[in-house]
Amino acid sequence: MVRRMFRIETEVDKQRRDLLHFRLRESNTAASAELRSLRGTSEDREVPLQVWALDESGEIAGGLDGHTWATWLHVNLLWVDDRHRTKGLGSRLLAEAERIAHEDRACRGARVETWDFQAPGFYRQHGYELVCVIPDYPPGIKEFTLTKRLG
Repeated sequence: MVRRMFRIETEVDKQRRDLLHFRLRESNTAASAELRSLRGTSEDREVPLQVWALDESGEIAGGLDGHTWATWLHVNLLWVDDRHRTKGLGSRLLAEAERIAHEDRACRGARVETWDFQAPGFYRQHGYELVCVIPDYPPGIKEFTLTKRLG
């Protein structure tokens, strides 16, 4: 048996990262009929989706940052300033993102990750179901993944 030697490096390299992403995408596409049928369609593009709430002075009172891909909305960030919490602003931001995702981008599902001290109850109140809990991520905190069917 011939043992191969490899040099292991740990540098941050954007060009290598992009090549790795491309090659993994190729491997995944070759292995999955579902991904093969997705490639080259409008659903294959990751499209940013942002919703903002501005107060009377034009300052950001809250916002949602996400993206849509493959008929899914992914909520990356949802934040409401302390002064504006418990007034329904977060619900309005989430509802508008879900509406855009469903009506304008034909999304059928939504997903979000949140920590135990953040908003798992908020998302459950809005129809999201718990699909995953990761304990100690980071240490002492639980991360929740929740999903919702849109429409």
